[in-house]
Amino acid sequence: MSLLQFDPSGSINDDYGVTQAQIDSLGDELAALRTEMVETDRKQYDSGDVPAEKQPLDARFFWLPEEQLEAYQKDREASELGRIFKVANGLHDSIDAVTVLGIGGSYMGARAMMEACCDPYHNELTRAARGSKPRMYFEGNNVDNDAVDSLLRRLRSGGYGDSVAEKRSALVVISKSGGTMETAAAFRLFLPALESELGEQAKDWLGKLVVPVTGEGGKLFNLAQEIGCEEVFSVPDGVGGRFSVLSPVGLVPAAFLGLDCMKLLEGAVAMNEHFKTADYADNVVLQYVAVNHLLAQHRGKSIRVMSVWTKALESLGLWYDQLLAESNGKDGKGVTPLTTVNTRDLHSRHQQHQQGANDKVFNNVIVQSVRTDALAVGHSERNQDGMNDIAEKTLPEIMSAAIKGTNDALHADGRPTTDIILPKIDTHVLGQLFQMLMIATVIEGRLLGINPYGQPGVEQYKKNMNKNLGRA
Repeated sequence: MSLLQFDPSGSINDDYGVTQAQIDSLGDELAALRTEMVETDRKQYDSGDVPAEKQPLDARFFWLPEEQLEAYQKDREASELGRIFKVANGLHDSIDAVTVLGIGGSYMGARAMMEACCDPYHNELTRAARGSKPRMYFEGNNVDNDAVDSLLRRLRSGGYGDSVAEKRSALVVISKSGGTMETAAAFRLFLPALESELGEQAKDWLGKLVVPVTGEGGKLFNLAQEIGCEEVFSVPDGVGGRFSVLSPVGLVPAAFLGLDCMKLLEGAVAMNEHFKTADYADNVVLQYVAVNHLLAQHRGKSIRVMSVWTKALESLGLWYDQLLAESNGKDGKGVTPLTTVNTRDLHSRHQQHQQGANDKVFNNVIVQSVRTDALAVGHSERNQDGMNDIAEKTLPEIMSAAIKGTNDALHADGRPTTDIILPKIDTHVLGQLFQMLMIATVIEGRLLGINPYGQPGVEQYKKNMNKNLGRA
């Protein structure tokens, strides 16, 4: 299958970008960091002999896709992937909705996959049109009273038909410790609501319909035992929340949606192999890191805009915002990530981006092929809009013209751009992109001299919130 591409040419410019010589000069340092990630991290992780400056070493995300595929090939039913497929496929005929409770990395990857791969109006389709796959909602990522109340009422109203399945929903609750306030509070509300709706059937169904993804021995794990959950999936040791999209954290919701999880993991493996073996000049991960790092260091590009050219990838951009911000925003270092969706945001942000403070690089994410038939503008006898001259042009052709026009305009005002080019949107390509961005984030963090794992600032807000609630 085709690998995504990276084109940095819009940033290689003596006047406003970086030079090829600067990019080449980072080759040896980035090669050493690649060796550290591929070889040293694994040895240190496996042996437990991790230097203090690399604690925590949540590096397992890198080899996790291979681990999961190998385990599935060895023993399909007993492997975690096999168990995930059994639970999700086994419930498709019994439920019509799934609510995913989680915050940050515990839900953002799943939401990105849903929006990228499912029909944009998936939740509004009939059960038949969804192929009996459930509607999916996300909560536990805030403490917004009205939003929670509205979703509870939506779940009570059931699906769009009268079958037993359309009156029943499931809960996927994701938290490594079980102690994260937003998710724990939501679970306190959604669990009794589900139990009440099940009525007399609760004793037979509650343990099937609550699917936890958590660590071993924490609060959520213990609660799952009390509820009698038939399956409890793990947030793997050595995998931080924002790096967990290709673990059960992302795979369980994806399997409920019927997405091809095998292709997702195979895409990540393909990116791993490319990262490990491709020459520096052709290595999409290392080139992405080099260009963006140099722009930040030498051109003051402290804001990194991920400019996605399809609505389907907006949540993927938000997932990356969290990944980059929490990983590398430490010790007074790290750029500020920002996602825009074009052409929509050309009519809201672009004036400032093009002629405001020149502190941004624009990493375009461009999809080469659409999933549906290309729609032409069409000829009309009502030509008051003056569009008949482009009646034969299709929406993808207009999008291509907008991409080129926007890049040309940015370059004319001295603003650097790059292009991440996806052959199409499917789970294999998403697996590549998730893995590329996670690897790049780690490499760049180390290039900055910081540990990209851990999030001490986030932990402080949690402590303060509990203190404000009168908790020790």
